[in-house]
Amino acid sequence: MTLAPATDSCFRRLSPPRDAQTPYAVTVVLQTTGRPSLLRAVRSVLQQDLAERVQLLIGVDTPFDTAELEVLVTARCPPRVDVSLFYPGYSTSRRHGGLSPNFYGGALRTILSYTANSPYVAYLDDDDWWGANHLATLLQAVAGKAWAFSRRWLVDEESGWPICPDEWDSVGPGKGINAERFGGFVSPSNLLISREAFHLFFPLWSLAAFDDGSGEDRLVFNELRQLPWADSETLSCFYSLRPAQQQDLHHRREFERRGLLWPLQRDLIGEMTAQEATARRAAAAGAWTEVRQQAQALLARAPHHAGALELLAEAEWQAGRREEGIDLLCQSLAIDDREPAPYLLLAEHLQALGATTEAAHIQDLVARRFNGG
Repeated sequence: MTLAPATDSCFRRLSPPRDAQTPYAVTVVLQTTGRPSLLRAVRSVLQQDLAERVQLLIGVDTPFDTAELEVLVTARCPPRVDVSLFYPGYSTSRRHGGLSPNFYGGALRTILSYTANSPYVAYLDDDDWWGANHLATLLQAVAGKAWAFSRRWLVDEESGWPICPDEWDSVGPGKGINAERFGGFVSPSNLLISREAFHLFFPLWSLAAFDDGSGEDRLVFNELRQLPWADSETLSCFYSLRPAQQQDLHHRREFERRGLLWPLQRDLIGEMTAQEATARRAAAAGAWTEVRQQAQALLARAPHHAGALELLAEAEWQAGRREEGIDLLCQSLAIDDREPAPYLLLAEHLQALGATTEAAHIQDLVARRFNGG
């Protein structure tokens, strides 16, 4: 079904009818213009490893064909998650003809924050995504506080590879490159906010601090930093950076300081992709020494390459270095936990070592996250 201006409007439930009156543990507000990355973002919400009920409110700034989104929700939405789509029939953003100064979603975050039927509201941009433990660790951290935030990975938008943890930008109150000018910073996709504590300030999401229609996140953070807060200390958010953004002075300086050249020299990505392909062909042929060499060479350039860590893990396992293999596989899953296959491989290896309880726990996790459990 395609959302058309002024015809399909307001709320439409995408998940099966369930009790919506009973408050949820947390509401996720996701605003979108229908970019292809939306499906990845929504999938990361559906796969949250959280026993409590979750409300996902998707706010539409400009209409788009929702067919793929509906297929995803129908196939993958677990019973503990309710998904609704909100489109008022027009854009509220000044960028697209509306009245709200914020170019990126207009008043959607404000409207949906007040609509949230839960004590806490989390936010997710449609080009970011979360690890499975994101909401659970934030809810644990926020107890007794007005808001909490997670840490984040910086991700290359084109390849989808994590570059490194963000240790200088979205790092909380009084820290990082924003400390002097803004008192610190936390990006929207990292936030969990108490609805009651922040009730008066939700309208700030619809405003803009800068002439280009951006900066609403700075306005919100300026109020948040004056309230009691907590840091989950968990790298559970994945923040996409366009190649041009990676060339910004502050990012470039930090990448160079860490010896990360591939985000700045884009031709290296092709070479690294070829290295991974060579390693996977070697793995299929059982040439584990070659796999080890190629994976290590790739990790020398990109230490957080989940695919290379997974390949090296299996090479170590096949060479009899089983504990090293399991440790590397766990490192890979800490970076990319979106597919069930690495989990099932980990469960298989743990079973082989006699760790049946741990293996059963992982199998239950797979059923819960990937099979609608």
